[in-house]
Order: sequence, then structure tokens, then C-alpha cells
Amino acid sequence: MQTNIVIIGAGPSGIFTALELIRKGSKQKIVLVEKGQPVEKRHCPKDRTGHCMNCKPYCHITTGFSGAGAFSDGKLSLSCEVGGDLPSLIGETLAQNTIDYTDRIYLEFGADTRVEGLENTDEVKDIRKRAIQAGLRLVDCPIRHMGTEKAQNIYHAIELYLQEKGVEMLFGWECADLLLDKDICRGVILRRGDESMEITADTTVIATGRRGADWLEKICAEHHIAHQPGTVDIGVRVEVRNEVMEQVNRVLYESKLIGYPKPFKNKVRTFCQNPGGFVSQENYDNDLAVVNGHSYKDLKSDNTNLAILCSHNFSVPFNQPIEYAQKVGELTNMLGAGHILVQRYGDILDGKRTWPKELSQSNLRPTLPDAVAGDITSAMPYRAMTNIINFIQAVDHVVPGFASIETLLYSPELKFYSNRIKMDEHFNTNITGLHCLGDSSGWTRGLMMASVMGVLMGRELAAREN
Repeated sequence: MQTNIVIIGAGPSGIFTALELIRKGSKQKIVLVEKGQPVEKRHCPKDRTGHCMNCKPYCHITTGFSGAGAFSDGKLSLSCEVGGDLPSLIGETLAQNTIDYTDRIYLEFGADTRVEGLENTDEVKDIRKRAIQAGLRLVDCPIRHMGTEKAQNIYHAIELYLQEKGVEMLFGWECADLLLDKDICRGVILRRGDESMEITADTTVIATGRRGADWLEKICAEHHIAHQPGTVDIGVRVEVRNEVMEQVNRVLYESKLIGYPKPFKNKVRTFCQNPGGFVSQENYDNDLAVVNGHSYKDLKSDNTNLAILCSHNFSVPFNQPIEYAQKVGELTNMLGAGHILVQRYGDILDGKRTWPKELSQSNLRPTLPDAVAGDITSAMPYRAMTNIINFIQAVDHVVPGFASIETLLYSPELKFYSNRIKMDEHFNTNITGLHCLGDSSGWTRGLMMASVMGVLMGRELAAREN
């Protein structure tokens, strides 16, 4: 097959690259390749079975049109201070202007017009004051919450729009390799079971998301695509009663707190807060089970969950941060017999594991029913665990009751976007005709900034056409 532009990965970056090309009037032929299924065919059987079925050949929550983010919390962060390091590459002004532009596109396709975190300024000041006293930084970030189920409808509408405009979509195919002629990318090699197919293209865009970060790292090493090891995030998913988070949920919806707790002073942050949400399990390659959180528009629980992530940097002599995080996850999965581990915060401080009976007697009931009560400290590295404990104690000054005995910690929460592709502000790599976008590129984190990177890529490719 021959095309002008081939896009690998139908997550936000890939989708918005194609979308912006169309909006700019491009006449180029676009082929969008996705390992998973169309959004309307993505269904997690856990809704029926009550427990994770470890679906093969991939998890429907992490793979398919719209990527992993749309099937978790469905939140759009509307500040360039949040969502990775893309502003350092393109400039904060362009990043913020493109966020505003991209947000309007989401509204066109049905996103909720309400923006969380714009009101109650006096209460925000009070929360920030407590954060400063605790040695934490509160990042202001308005949030447009699509909701897990509503986001699926929005992305389905975008999917239909792209198809109507002539974008060819190949579902069920994964990219096996790149077609290279010295330092020029000529396209890709695809695989589906025993079948294989080559697509030659003038431009190849890799946008495989967190799900494809490990694959992209191997491709970079094999083909000498300039990159560097970046940051890997290892942490836990914390769950508390809604009453504990009542003020923060009402005033900010999502509190983004950053700290550098002693003694190690690694960066530790909150991420992906889900008021009235549900803790969930996602499965990656090699049966790696990781924890995440969902937040629906209509369906609500009695709990709020959020991630606490500890950032680690590796360079010399070790430079494989993704593999390091995977090993932590594998060890935790081993202790949980392939399931997510959950432990009460008080039991961690007491140096004991959590038992199912103790969970059943608590005010706080887990929203992930098949999580296994146990001891996450037996698998979590000492440095990360110490950072997380000290950070939770600091957050308790901002949100009294956060560090209660019954607070639940689920593990492992891992973010695979550590491979940082070296690119210029036009997203050119050292391989002519090859561009890398989104979370797998190491430059973005989350739905909005990945979408922004796609918009800018679409504009760049459309401009070259003229």
C-alpha cells in the first residue's frame, strides 16, 4: 500500500494529527493504523464478570481508537503547566493557545461546557496556604471533565468524522518495524497474526501512547533514532472517602500537588484525581497488571481516588527506566497472584500486611473488588515507598484525614513515557520523514497535551503541502 501520511496509533495525538490536516484542507491521503479496535467495539468484560479477564491479545481499556486515556478518567487539563514538557520544546504561549484551540474542538464534538476549578477563589487561596505550610506546591489547572462513558461518545463522533472525510483506518494491525533507507523513513511494516503488510509513505507519524512506549524505545535503539532516557513514574493509587476530599473536590475538582519530600527529595506529585470514581485495572504486555482510576459523569461511588507518583531518573550506568518500572510491577503482580495489591496506610506504618477481614470492617470499601489485600512494601523500592509515605503525611496537612489508618494504597501505578525522543520544535527527528508524538515520545502526559501535539503536527504537515 502507498500513501502520503501513515499514522501509527489512534490515540489523541494520532487522531488530532489527522483531524487538523482535514481542517486545514489537506488533500493528502492519510492512513491511520491502530492495534486495537474502533471505539464502539471496545468493551471490558469486567462489567459482566466482576473481575479482570486478562483479555488477549490486548487490554480493551488501554488499546483501541482514542487510546488509554479516554477509558480512564476523561479529563482535559486546560493549563500548559500540566501535561508534560511540550511547552519547553515549543514555548508556553503556543502551547496555551493550542490548548484553547483544541478545547474548542472537543466542545464541537460534544464535551461538557462546564469547566471545574474556576470558582471559589477564596477557598483556593486557603488550600494553597495549607499546601505552602506543608512544603507543597498547588498547581492551578482548570479541568473539563468529559467522563469515562461520555469521552467514548465524543471520540466515536470524531472517528466517524475522520472516516467520512476519507481517512483510511486499519484496525487490528500493529507496527512491526519501520522501512528505512539509510536516514530516511519510507514507511512501516505491519503485522496481524500471520499476515504482514508494507505501507510506503512520504511521512510517518508514530503516536503509540503509553501503551507503545516500550516498543518505541526498542525501535529507537535498533534504528539509531536520537533519544535519551527520561523520567519514569512509580507510585500508588490512593483511595479515600469522599467526605475527606469534600472541599478539594468541590473547589478544584482535581488538586494537583507537587512536593520534594525528605530525605531523597525526588519529585512526587498527585495525578488523575477522580471524585466519586472507581479504581480500575489495566493490563499491558507480558500480563503486567497496573492500577488506574475511572471517573464517570453519572455513575458515582462513595470514594475519591488519585495517583501519587514518584519520579525517578536513570542515566549512568543504567539507562533502562521503562524496564526498571516493569520489574517493580512484575514483582507486585507476583505477590498479588496476577492481581492489583491493596493495603491500608495504617498497616504500612505498623509494618504489617492488610487482611481481607480488615478491609471488610473499614468505613472505606475498595472500589476495585478483585484487588488482593496484602503488603505492597514487599515489592515497592525503599526510596519510592519512603517518598510516598512522607508525601501522604504532607498532603494530610492540606486535606485532613488523607493519612488516616483506613486510607487505601493500590499498587502498582506505573507511567511508561520515559523514552524522550530528540526533536526540534517542528517535531522532526534525526530520521527524515519520521515524527514521534504524544506520551510515547516522552514529551506529553495526558489527553489534552497529546491532542495539542497532534494539532501542531497536523498544521506542520498541511503547511508543507502548500
